Amino acid sequence: MAEAFIVEAVRTPVGRRRGRLAAVHPADLGAHVLRALVERSGIDPAAVDDVVFGCLDTVGPQAGDIARTSWLAAGLPEEVPGVTVDRQCGSSQQAVHFAAQGVMSGTQDLVVAGGVQNMSQIPIAFASRRAAEPLGLTDGPFAGSAGWRARYGDAPVDQFHGAELIARKWGISRRDMEEYALGSHRRAVRAIDEGRFARETVAYGDVTVDEGPRRDTTLERMAALPPVVEGGTITAACSSQVSDGAAAMLLAGERAVREHGLTPRARVHHLSVRGEDPIRMLSAPIPATARALKKTGLTIDDIDLVEINEAFAPVVLAWLKETGADPARVNVNGGAIALGHPLGATGVRLMTTLLHELERTGGRFGLQTMCEGGGQANVTVIERM
Repeated sequence: MAEAFIVEAVRTPVGRRRGRLAAVHPADLGAHVLRALVERSGIDPAAVDDVVFGCLDTVGPQAGDIARTSWLAAGLPEEVPGVTVDRQCGSSQQAVHFAAQGVMSGTQDLVVAGGVQNMSQIPIAFASRRAAEPLGLTDGPFAGSAGWRARYGDAPVDQFHGAELIARKWGISRRDMEEYALGSHRRAVRAIDEGRFARETVAYGDVTVDEGPRRDTTLERMAALPPVVEGGTITAACSSQVSDGAAAMLLAGERAVREHGLTPRARVHHLSVRGEDPIRMLSAPIPATARALKKTGLTIDDIDLVEINEAFAPVVLAWLKETGADPARVNVNGGAIALGHPLGATGVRLMTTLLHELERTGGRFGLQTMCEGGGQANVTVIERM
């Protein structure tokens, strides 16, 4: 099978909820990274076969195929199409998979994968609820389904409930989670101070660095926060931040690399996606990682760096327990607890950071995984060139 190479990858700084990116139209956020991607890679944008973007809650300013809208808002050629995909939090990681599969199949040569989300304007699931109300649709995606109820009963399908179930099953205490969360902020602050994100980030106006990391947070402050679920252990401090941002990367086949004089920075070594219990929802990265390693013949010790999305602290802590991965190789520059989680953009944001950190450290293999609604998880392994 043909190879798929990562040629370039960029992202905006991640904006805090109601921060300095909050008023920016999502298409303009997407356009910003697309222009930067074209400029940095030096490609003729008319040669791009497709633009695949991840985005959730695609109503209002995020409706109407935001991939296509972002490309056009960037002033790029009208003949290049775009498509928007939704695999919940893994949407833009799935965009990378679709882009890579198009290249590996030989049916496409140059594909842009990316994602965008402005959660300040459209909070998670808010848009879909508001769109359904005028139609008298109040049951949401689960409660009204006889088949779903027959299989799963009335168990809550809720990310906070899922995080609580994980903490309970793997014996993860609130203190464990808060210590992990504090470490995420400290790693992110260190990365910013050392300029580790400088190459991967394209400033948006005067927004030059990620807004989420908190320099002054402490375990004492975290301990004072109330649980999100009554009687539970998950607090806002142990959860990913509501955020705004965009990211994009260029994938190319061998022919495109030759014809356009491109320099590959990494190749896609493996890509897969698996599902698990949709009620616990957030633990699928564990079996998905095990399957990916089995299929590649790699061990967790062969992986130099890991990016696993910090949707909630117990997601990462349970994954660490099950995989035996070295924590020093995991989310080394902080994660979504500190840096934020602009849902549709996070997958490519993580991969952009993973690529640049592999280059900075000289590592060979990087693995990325993230939990997703419906109890799913994508896994991508990239190999630095």
